Amino acid sequence: MFKRHRNLRKSAGIRKLVRDVYISADDLVYPLFLEEGTGIRTEISSMPGQYRLSLDMLDAELDTLNELGVNSVLLFGIPLEKDPFGKEAYNDTGIVQEGVRQIKRHSPDMVVITDVCMCEYTSHGHCGIIDESGVINDTTIEYIAKIALSHAKAGADIVAPSDMMDGRIKAIRDILDENGFNELAIMSYSVKYASSFYGPFREAADSAPAHGDRKQYQMDYRFSIDAVSEARSDIEEGADIVIVKPALSYLDVIRKIRDTFEVPVAAYSVSGEYAMIKAGALNGWIDEKNIVMEKTYAMKRAGANIIITYFAKDIARWIKEDK
Repeated sequence: MFKRHRNLRKSAGIRKLVRDVYISADDLVYPLFLEEGTGIRTEISSMPGQYRLSLDMLDAELDTLNELGVNSVLLFGIPLEKDPFGKEAYNDTGIVQEGVRQIKRHSPDMVVITDVCMCEYTSHGHCGIIDESGVINDTTIEYIAKIALSHAKAGADIVAPSDMMDGRIKAIRDILDENGFNELAIMSYSVKYASSFYGPFREAADSAPAHGDRKQYQMDYRFSIDAVSEARSDIEEGADIVIVKPALSYLDVIRKIRDTFEVPVAAYSVSGEYAMIKAGALNGWIDEKNIVMEKTYAMKRAGANIIITYFAKDIARWIKEDK
């Protein structure tokens, strides 16, 4: 018969000693929405505490992140002009490209990850080039590769294609290598579901589809086997890090990817997750800090190495306070 172990968790000090899951500010990536113009710091109504920023307002945000020890950002751009081909996405002086340069001037050690997609830049709001049948995969990946190259030239540390087109990782890896960016990492949105949790993001990035939806190229949440095959395909084509998005409803998928592949896994805690917690907290229904930390530990426990979250600043602040 086994002897019953003592309850080591009765002591706060011992609890810390035997804890086996940890979160550090180094694990966190903070999304930033950059908008063309000046004097812009517009709060996103469905995401209280999150803002669309013009570049002249960016340095103050970087100062806050540096103070909190959040060392990585993920950039999204909102251009002044949109067209069917999303040409501002690969404009060498576009909003994201200029944002990368400014961040590297102000905070050279900040890891700058750029979202590589077309939905914020196309007049129709889809993630690629379309015709009457929908998004044209092979044409789209040519544009996606051009966008990634323009971000690399601007000084991005990591490019993160989120379009979900087949073959885009190879196209990006090829164009980066051909232009001397052999060491630039690709963080692929490999497992991205057609989710209802993206609504607030579409307001934030002004990227809602003008017609139809994205189920043609995003994944069906009723299937799980596709997650492994999608991640495997991206890794074989050259992805260095894979993203599972959304995070909280797909912890099982995070664990499956972590157990199957020997690459870092990023969990993207998306806008809908953020909005629900904020709404509950603002109404006094839930304890914001404890809810956020509980779900963040759940993502780490499931196997995420990296956590992309709109709560990054709050989490980093709470970690400091708890020390």
